[in-house]
Amino acid sequence: MSKSIRLSEDAYERLAAHKREDETFSDVVLRLAGERSLLDIAGVLSDEEADAVRDAVEERRERRSRDLEAVADELGGS
Repeated sequence: MSKSIRLSEDAYERLAAHKREDETFSDVVLRLAGERSLLDIAGVLSDEEADAVRDAVEERRERRSRDLEAVADELGGS
């Protein structure tokens, strides 16, 4: 089933600007309005940037783990 919608010229042009060669306008709307897939962001970061993000996440996990252990020690020692 399909539905018809009206778009202003400006809205149509903006939507058309996002349209890829192999997409229908329905595909464009679903891609822009839907949830993102990890494949949509593949290649966004350089290898160096991805490594930096990975390192920052790992550092945060380690810090959080240490913080939780400290709280557990405090609660266990009371």
